[in-house]
Amino acid sequence: MHTGLSHTLDFDRDGKTLGHLSIPFSIDRSPYFQVKVPICLVRNGEGPSVLLMAGNHGDEYEGELSLAKLVRRLDPKQIKGRVTILPMANVPAVIAAKRCSPLDGGNLNRAFPGDPSGTPTSRLANFLEMELFPRHDVIFDIHSGGTSMEHLPTALVEHNTDPDRHRRGVELMRTLSMPYGFVADNGQASPTSMGAARRAGAIGVSGEFGGGGTVTVDTMEITARALDALMAALGVVEAPVLAPATGPSAPTRLLSLSRHSQGLDATSRGWFEPAVRLGDSVTSGQLAGWYHDLERLDLAEQALHFLESGIVLSRRLHTMCEAGDCLMQVAEPVDW
Repeated sequence: MHTGLSHTLDFDRDGKTLGHLSIPFSIDRSPYFQVKVPICLVRNGEGPSVLLMAGNHGDEYEGELSLAKLVRRLDPKQIKGRVTILPMANVPAVIAAKRCSPLDGGNLNRAFPGDPSGTPTSRLANFLEMELFPRHDVIFDIHSGGTSMEHLPTALVEHNTDPDRHRRGVELMRTLSMPYGFVADNGQASPTSMGAARRAGAIGVSGEFGGGGTVTVDTMEITARALDALMAALGVVEAPVLAPATGPSAPTRLLSLSRHSQGLDATSRGWFEPAVRLGDSVTSGQLAGWYHDLERLDLAEQALHFLESGIVLSRRLHTMCEAGDCLMQVAEPVDW
């Protein structure tokens, strides 16, 4: 009763089931406390099996709100196969409006494959990779820039050494109808949900759907369209559930982010002023912005320049920075 993760879910039961994943974690206020992770199963006979998750980081809201809507709206009669929904995977982080869990400092998207006898974040990661992910054909993990980053709407898959599975992942990434998409290569031991999905034998699809610790009309529309498009492409639904049907969108523009030199990092404490906008095309050596030292007003601001050419993919929202903070990332347009 003090270890592991428990649930009472029947993954083969037709209909809609609302339940929890329960993780024991003794705290001062409650010696038999359990972290309760909400989960919804919607099943209608045999067919594709897809897991939709958000709240991997607690301050990324587009997916959390969209999947909460989906839990309420999805009728088993609308689907073929099984849809599993985790709207708030890292519940403690969601409640605290933080990227990482306040219970153990755990960053769920850096915790896979986890440990069944570890901290709550580690136990959850282990259950997801070892028990839940293998039950599904496709894992869709919805992210955004959170409270500290602004991010282009960008779909993502991780590189798969199996050519057929890699090709299928890129195909599904394109079906999301996102403006941009890129393939990450974090290696076989990747601690991310996408690495875990690959090891579990599922196809992982992810993306960045907004940022700033908030949602907008545009980011919610993009997220709704992506969810509907993915479920339709898999044959789970025949008609949109979250958003009205729309006409064809522009093809997804593919990008590559694979080198540390594509990032611009702070090397000391200071205040960053950008010179370019998200989505701008930039060249190597171009001015990226200025770094101010408000504690040394006698020093001129420092000009910062991009090391590589490409498209500005993300930028830090907080003006004050510490050494090691990523200020901007530039992705390289590619063809796959």
